Amino acid sequence: MSAVAAAKPRYRRGVGIMLLSKHNQVFVGQRRDFATDAWQMPQGGIDKGETPLEAARRELKEEVGTGRAEFLAEAKRWLTYDFPPKLRDRFHGRFAGQRQKWFAMRFTGKDSDIDLETEHPEFKAWRWIAPTELPRLIVPFKRQVYRDVLVEFRKLLEA
Repeated sequence: MSAVAAAKPRYRRGVGIMLLSKHNQVFVGQRRDFATDAWQMPQGGIDKGETPLEAARRELKEEVGTGRAEFLAEAKRWLTYDFPPKLRDRFHGRFAGQRQKWFAMRFTGKDSDIDLETEHPEFKAWRWIAPTELPRLIVPFKRQVYRDVLVEFRKLLEA
């Protein structure tokens, strides 16, 4: 392998979940590990041997504390974003960013089924928002992915 090929940045494979309420509002959680007011939809890595959909279901349980959701749709393509330098340090420079497969799911439980106090909590607060609020709330380096997710799932949001 050449030095150029070895230096090529890698992207961490992951999933994202657009969890929709019965009123087509979107679940967002406020991250615990950011000093700023960072909100996002559930997301995470794909473990070895997992399919992307299995990873999405696992991440939903790990981050939202419930699996009460039905599958609606899968994004047609993988979406990629780059980490800012401080986040690259968190991954010790192994990854330039994330490459994610996004899923839309309908929440089938009650708000009381949502429990952020999971084994490894990632969110300190949560709320339902209008999909149009997503780009404004999200950290700048993920904004384009969120715009792309809104386009991918627009037919679901219009229903």
